[in-house]
Amino acid sequence: MAIITTGNDFGATAAVTSTTLNNIANAATFDDPVDGTSLELKGDGKLGIKDAGVTKAKIENISAPLRVLGRTTAGAGVAEEVTINDNDDLSGASAITLATDESIKAYVDSSLGIKAHCVWDGTATGTNAPISGSGVTSVTRNAAGNWTINLSVTAPSASFTTLASSRSNGSSGGTTNNATGAYSTSTTTVGVTRESGTGAGSDGSDPLSFAAIW
Repeated sequence: MAIITTGNDFGATAAVTSTTLNNIANAATFDDPVDGTSLELKGDGKLGIKDAGVTKAKIENISAPLRVLGRTTAGAGVAEEVTINDNDDLSGASAITLATDESIKAYVDSSLGIKAHCVWDGTATGTNAPISGSGVTSVTRNAAGNWTINLSVTAPSASFTTLASSRSNGSSGGTTNNATGAYSTSTTTVGVTRESGTGAGSDGSDPLSFAAIW
């Protein structure tokens, strides 16, 4: 099946002139050279690419994994390959690269900051959920009146920075600060003690607070 209709027909005895030869190409039109998916005939009879007619399989192969098409060179221009870094320490970061969300999360998680914190009721006995917080599953009060903070996150080592604070004791009515200390006891637990005029573990009426940093 012909896919081009020429711009001139010749009979058996027709004369060939420069005009008729030019018409063969200049006035030619495409008949049906399209697949209906990627190519189409425009209204003027010209062949064109359909909207969304170029599939990913028809694009030039990407040179390596972890590449996307974009442009980092200044100004308008052709698309370029942009590298996606997959380094958890972001060691390959630059002004012209990207990073995976896994690498970004790993970097943020490994950066120094508050990884767990909570507020809990110092008068509650046994093991209880904190009043509020993050990274803490429960708080356990022992017979001596001190506490163990049970973390839902794991510290990189058993030695990390801890902070704890309380305000009142049984006799102060909430008007004085008690000496409250926190110390790491494992990668998932923290001990908290409170000293006051009435001894360690004085109940008090205000909640206690805690934070772990690594």
